[in-house]
Amino acid sequence: MGNSHGHGHHRKFRDNGNVPFPDNVLPYPHVDSALRALAAQAEGFGRSATGGLHGPIYFVFCKNAVSDYFGRMIQDAYDKIVALDDGPGSLRDACRKKEPLWIVFEVSGKGLRLKECEHVIICNLEFEGGRGPDVDGIQIKPNSKHIWIDRCSLRDYDDGLIDITRESTDITISRCHFAQHDKTMLIGADPTHVGDRCIRVTIHHCFFDGTRQRHPRVRFGKVHLYNNYIRNWGIYAVCASVESQIYSQCNIYEAGQKKIAFKYLSEKVLKSSNITICLPNHYLTQEVNPNADKEKAKSGCIMSEGDLFVTGTQAGDHSVTVVRCCELVKSYLWKEI
Repeated sequence: MGNSHGHGHHRKFRDNGNVPFPDNVLPYPHVDSALRALAAQAEGFGRSATGGLHGPIYFVFCKNAVSDYFGRMIQDAYDKIVALDDGPGSLRDACRKKEPLWIVFEVSGKGLRLKECEHVIICNLEFEGGRGPDVDGIQIKPNSKHIWIDRCSLRDYDDGLIDITRESTDITISRCHFAQHDKTMLIGADPTHVGDRCIRVTIHHCFFDGTRQRHPRVRFGKVHLYNNYIRNWGIYAVCASVESQIYSQCNIYEAGQKKIAFKYLSEKVLKSSNITICLPNHYLTQEVNPNADKEKAKSGCIMSEGDLFVTGTQAGDHSVTVVRCCELVKSYLWKEI
């Protein structure tokens, strides 16, 4: 639809208590009294997100009209929402608007999918208890860009809390609280999606509170992590997988039983293609990678600068090759930000 959308749970934004601030040092204090002032306030790669900009505020108040997905197309894969869940006061109706819009929820739903969206701001929402296969708190795919997720609380989903895949890029996640979950955040779909090399994400001032892994796990993309607090993970804190480039800056890593913060996971870049196999009375099309055996498995790289490792936390193995690679990452990030 080409709409710009912003999302809020209350008419007046507030600090939701996830990340403590002194009373006189709240983030963007002018925004708390003016919803539209959120436009273009993000730091990092999502800084161009303008949300609804000068558009009106639209209130979603129909209890059964909150689709779990929004974007260019509204899908009803989670709750099988029928045509009756439409009309004024519904998310479907809001997403059909062609002009920029601020969407404020007065009812709850399970999650959001951003499909081919631009200039979306998601702020001050709680995501909890999503059930079912491929049910994520916030799912960003495909081809979405200029996204800002700010001051949200996410916990307890069957799949991921935030997934960013399929060439979605220029995204900032800030001041969010993640808890009670296993696979927290995935950036980059799988080794066949080399188009995810375009992904750029900034994650800052977030609290990963005992979540088990993926803070985040990255394939192909470039990620800048700064001023986050990650504690008591169950497997690892941050994972650099195939061709990923991660700059970890001034974060706190506080281990519980598992002491290693950084994991390097090697995978082969799989450039897939389809072949058709002729069988009696029908054809079978199968995706294969004829060069899979020739590809060399690759991991990503993590550059740590100014990070604080406490309670016996160990960063993990850093080879000379990784350090040199990440010096290039740092140069790239600072040039772009």
